[in-house]
Amino acid sequence: MARPSWMHVPRWLRPRAGNPDGTMTLLEHIHELRRRLMIGVIAVLLGTIVGVLWYQFHIFGLPSLGELLTEPYCALPPGARLTLGDPNRCQLVAFAPFEQLTLLIKVGVAAGVVLSSPIWLSQLWGFITPGLHAHERKFARVFIGTGTILFVGGAVMAYLVLTKALYFLVTVGGGIQITALRGDDYFSLLITLLVIFGVSFELPLLMIMLNRVGIFPYATIKAWRRGLIFAIFVFAAVVTPGQDPFSMLALGCSLTVLFEIAAQVCRVHDRRAAKASPWQGLADDEAGPSPMAGTAAAASTVTASAPVGASALETGSRTTLPAPAPTRTDPPSGSDYDDVT
Repeated sequence: MARPSWMHVPRWLRPRAGNPDGTMTLLEHIHELRRRLMIGVIAVLLGTIVGVLWYQFHIFGLPSLGELLTEPYCALPPGARLTLGDPNRCQLVAFAPFEQLTLLIKVGVAAGVVLSSPIWLSQLWGFITPGLHAHERKFARVFIGTGTILFVGGAVMAYLVLTKALYFLVTVGGGIQITALRGDDYFSLLITLLVIFGVSFELPLLMIMLNRVGIFPYATIKAWRRGLIFAIFVFAAVVTPGQDPFSMLALGCSLTVLFEIAAQVCRVHDRRAAKASPWQGLADDEAGPSPMAGTAAAASTVTASAPVGASALETGSRTTLPAPAPTRTDPPSGSDYDDVT
């Protein structure tokens, strides 16, 4: 049965037939990259449409995305935030005609990137996988899955911390003034905090990857532990957008815990690698086993053979030598002896 015309996939979205040996030419690589990029872009656009609708309406019985994102702000006491319009509703403030539209598009795009992440990550994975070996694909799959979980965990931590951080920021003035938060400022703070926490939570994954390739061994981690922990808290104090103690301490303490977990993973990996090494137990100035050691040991067991004829002399046996060939006594032709009769 022929499919309807609207179900036909465009040519630029169809995968090209690969060679039997799995190789691809440069043009085929470019076509594959373009195809996967277009699929990812289409997925983000569809996710953006869903995010825009979800921002305003309830979907599948869930609260709207706008209500979820403004929950940390609405959790503040009524005296700490400015209420305009309906006193029974929690609303942000907009000071420009197009500000609400801009904010809607910004939040919708961010939601679309998150909602479509399984699709564009799978396209990225599908483009990289053919160039990897089997064991490399296994480790890459583990690292990608772990990285996704860590990013989501960091974003959830940032969402929980935002309530305490906002309360500190809007009440630090002692009630002399009241804060009227613009929607753009609030969502910029929220998205920035989510991204910073999510990316920072990838620290243990980076440590383990560097340790796997031998760049960051556990001995270096142990020697630099205090300095690295101090650098973590300095980093947390610099990158947190609100500059409040709650988000700084939350990020610093969380990264310290993740750092210690990654350090123990690196310690176990280095210990296993050391046990499997043929140089285990040798001093720094001691030579390791040579691949020619077995050959040299075998050669040392071979005794030198006696010279030719030595065995006959040692045993006293006689050796009959061949008679020498007779020497010619005829004078050479043309000499003076030809005249003698």
